[in-house]
Amino acid sequence: MTAPEPSKMSPGNAQSRALWLSTVAFTICFAVWTIFSIIGIRIKEELGLSETEFGLLIGLPILTGSLIRIVLGVWTSRYGGRLVYTLTMLSAAIATFLLAYATTYSQMLIAALGVGLAGGSFAVGVTYVSRFFPPEKQGTALGIFGAGNVGAAVTKFLAPFVLLAWGWQTVAQLWALALVVMAIVFWFSASDEPTMRQAAPKSFWAQFAPLKNLQVWRFSLYYFFVFGAFVALALWLPRYLIGVYGFDITTAGIVAASFSIPGSIFRAYGGVLSDRVGARSVMYWTLGVSAAATLILSLPPANIVVQGISGRIPIHFAIGPAMFVAVVFVLGFFMSLGKAAVYKHVPTYYPNDVGAVGGLVGMIGGLGGFVLPIAFGALNDLTGIWSSCFMLLFLLAMGSLLWMHLAIRRMDRDRTEPAPAMTATSRSELEAGATS
Repeated sequence: MTAPEPSKMSPGNAQSRALWLSTVAFTICFAVWTIFSIIGIRIKEELGLSETEFGLLIGLPILTGSLIRIVLGVWTSRYGGRLVYTLTMLSAAIATFLLAYATTYSQMLIAALGVGLAGGSFAVGVTYVSRFFPPEKQGTALGIFGAGNVGAAVTKFLAPFVLLAWGWQTVAQLWALALVVMAIVFWFSASDEPTMRQAAPKSFWAQFAPLKNLQVWRFSLYYFFVFGAFVALALWLPRYLIGVYGFDITTAGIVAASFSIPGSIFRAYGGVLSDRVGARSVMYWTLGVSAAATLILSLPPANIVVQGISGRIPIHFAIGPAMFVAVVFVLGFFMSLGKAAVYKHVPTYYPNDVGAVGGLVGMIGGLGGFVLPIAFGALNDLTGIWSSCFMLLFLLAMGSLLWMHLAIRRMDRDRTEPAPAMTATSRSELEAGATS
């Protein structure tokens, strides 16, 4: 049995098949990628891990999935998404299945590295899907594909029930089985990209040339926040909710999904908005609202005594569960818009280098998902303040917003003041500025 030939399908059918198969596959991969957000809590209890050790455990799969993205993106450009996507899922499935048999912290860390391969599927899907759509539809298409982030919510909803019924090892085995089934379906149902054989591929190293542009690294910082912080919070929130509000693991998983769901499904809407009003406007709203939300969430509980007319008046301040859920929902919603906006830029600015540029942006964003949980744990150990994680995210959001604003002001100034020579970075930004 072979895959359907693109020539035998209408363009619309080929686009729909590529998009929905990739999105479902990415959803399953993301569920596997964030598996430690639930089973890691039980492992922490069994092994008596510190907050920093717990942060390393849940962040290590994110490291692998981030570092491998740039290579998988380039391989997808050269060998096609159908092959690379299938092999990525099968490799991650093997590691996830073996995780069930790990008994020591060292073994868990090694298995976690293999589990992280599932996260590399994002670079494969972006490169694969973008080739089926014209530029004016890529924002919407990649937004729909990126909604596969909802896999984090799938894990938060389902894994606690499986864990309580049969143990965390069964969670790992079932998630591995889902990957294998999806890999088989994808291999026999997906088709090769329509543009794969239209031109001779560039050399491996030539595809990395655009990474010299500072603009690419600026996009990467945006993604470090909107995606890296999203992944970090998706992993950290169950533990945070248990520690701050005393929820049990099932309740914590369900409540944490109030962040993961809007942070995923509205990514498709972010793609539509980026096509309609421009990715730049979407990013301004994303970073501005995110800075405000993280500032609110960073406020720790406090007891304040004020001097009243008749004496001292004690005041207790704390963000309750209802307010926390409301603010974190807003944060997740705007992060989802920002994730789509960042990736709207990639095929628009670098249509011939989607694999390398998209892979790098995805890698840096994913590294946020690795670094930030460790930083959250370290801040907890150092400060003893649970909300210190949101203090860090506030600084990150404000830094990204400031760099974006300064870069845009420079671009506007360059438009009105002709320069004798332009760098490759400034030229690419000016050429694409009207569409962003």
